[in-house]
Amino acid sequence: MRLVVFDWDGTLMDSIGIIVECTLAAVGDVAGAPMPPAATVRESIGLGLVETMQRFFPAGEPELYAAVASAYRARWLGEYKDRVTLLPGAVEAVRSLAEAGYLVGVATAKSRAGLERELAKTGLGGLFHGTRTVDEAPSKPAPGMLLQLFDELGVFAHQAIMVGDTAWDLQMAANAGCGGVGVLTGGHSRAQLEAAAALACLPSVAELPAWLGVKAQGMPAPAIAASDPD
Repeated sequence: MRLVVFDWDGTLMDSIGIIVECTLAAVGDVAGAPMPPAATVRESIGLGLVETMQRFFPAGEPELYAAVASAYRARWLGEYKDRVTLLPGAVEAVRSLAEAGYLVGVATAKSRAGLERELAKTGLGGLFHGTRTVDEAPSKPAPGMLLQLFDELGVFAHQAIMVGDTAWDLQMAANAGCGGVGVLTGGHSRAQLEAAAALACLPSVAELPAWLGVKAQGMPAPAIAASDPD
C-alpha cells in the first residue's frame, strides 16, 4: 500500500450537520422550491451539484437547480463556512500516515476554491501530496478523481485505498480498481457502506493508522511487514 486518499466532508471534516442545515436554509430561500427531507440531503452529500439537485428535485428544472445552488453559496459563505471543524483525530491520522511514508491525497465533491479555503484554514494543505475536486473530474462514483491521482503520484490502483463516509466514495474506489474503507462519521450508515463492499467500516479516521499497522507517532508497527501487496 502506497497511497491513501481521503474524502473531505464527513471523513476529515465534521461538516455533515452544517451542510444539511445550510442546504435546507438555501432551499427555503427559493420561492416555490419543494423542501427535500433532511435524510435525503444528508445521504446526498458527496455527490456533485447536478447529481445532488436531481435527487432533490427529480422533475429536472435547470432554473431551480441554479437558484438553489446560488442560494446555497450565499448562505455558506455568509453564515456557515466558519462553523465546520476537523473531526477528532483527523490531523493525527493524516500526519501519522504521511510520516510513515504513505502518499496521502483528497478526492472531494467540494469545489476547488472551497477545498483550498478549508485546507488553508485547517493547516492540512502541506500534508497532502495531491488533491482532486469536482472542478477537475466527474462526480463520484465516477473514478476520474482517483485515476487522476494515481497518474499524478505514480501508483497503481492495487497500491491505493479510498477512505470515505459514503457509498459514493466506495463505489468510486471500486470503479477505479482500488479498495475502499468506510468511516461512520458522515452521511451513510454501516449497512450502506458494507453494501458498497467496504474493506472495513471504522468508527472514524482516527482508527485508520492502526488498521493499516501504523503507530500513533507515525512509525510502522513491528508486526506488520512493509511489502507490496503483490
